Amino acid sequence: MPHVFVYGTLRRNGRNDIARFRPAPVFVGEASIAGALHDLGAYPGIVLGGAGRVKGEVYRIEPAVEAALDLLEEVAEDDSGEYIKREVRVAVGARWFDCLVYEIHPSRIGDHPVIGDGDWIAHAAKKSPAFSPPKD
Repeated sequence: MPHVFVYGTLRRNGRNDIARFRPAPVFVGEASIAGALHDLGAYPGIVLGGAGRVKGEVYRIEPAVEAALDLLEEVAEDDSGEYIKREVRVAVGARWFDCLVYEIHPSRIGDHPVIGDGDWIAHAAKKSPAFSPPKD
């Protein structure tokens, strides 16, 4: 089964929490990857690589969930969609996983600001006082 690294609204307590998909994704752990996280308004987009770190979570998913994520992220076979599906090696503790990551298409970045700490959930909470994720 594939694994996915989620960094934005698909994270736990996010607007599109991945737990709502079926069959239910299996949480593997928290992680971070190299990249810059851009605030696109209602959701973020990652640009992979560089010195910054982006916080997220790794899940094991069934192919049906991958297909649903492709639709949500508007992935196109010719890489012209809103997001481009990539594969990145991600460390969760001492274990490594090859994960799918949805990278924002370069044409969508424009002048959208970078989220300095790479944490969409914390950033969204600051943007919207009404957004208050439950404490673990």
